[in-house]
Amino acid sequence: MTAPATGILDSFSPAARAWFRNTFAEPTPAQQLGWEAISPGQHTLLLAPTGSGKTLAAFLWCLDRLANRPPAAAGRDGKRAKRAGVSVLYVSPLKALSYDIERNLRAPLAGIRLACAREGLPEPDITVATRTGDTPARDREDIRKDPPDILITTPESLYLMLTSRAREVLRTVETVIVDEIHTMAATTRGAHLSLS
Repeated sequence: MTAPATGILDSFSPAARAWFRNTFAEPTPAQQLGWEAISPGQHTLLLAPTGSGKTLAAFLWCLDRLANRPPAAAGRDGKRAKRAGVSVLYVSPLKALSYDIERNLRAPLAGIRLACAREGLPEPDITVATRTGDTPARDREDIRKDPPDILITTPESLYLMLTSRAREVLRTVETVIVDEIHTMAATTRGAHLSLS
């Protein structure tokens, strides 16, 4: 038996819960069932139609966890201290989808920040970067030197990172989200991804 749709939201922080309730009427079945598996740390496969909220189901738990971690200490120059590495790795089969995902993360990130401000909580500092074959060398180096909290990439770029100095930023990954895995599973790219 599954929890009522509103019950699963109680496992989120007040800020994430407030943003979600102000944005959506209720969780979709994919979100409700996904969060029931994701929240205790289970490996989870979400299979649902396009537009059913799978991506948000995968990301909201991560965003909430990142938003509620202790703030990073400021560096000597007063700026945010550099993170040790990536926390969430998102692997997309297509470069275009990678850029869409980065854009689509802006709404929940902004919403959670606003909800934190309304609750009188510190504004979360969550950074996101995309690394594909089109990423300029300077941006790739920035990712290596000051890794984002969330890295969006493709199977090919992930492989290149794992075979370079950039692999160090992936040692801290806690969550891996693989999108559209069915499009890659039976292909050479899928085998490549499995190896990575």
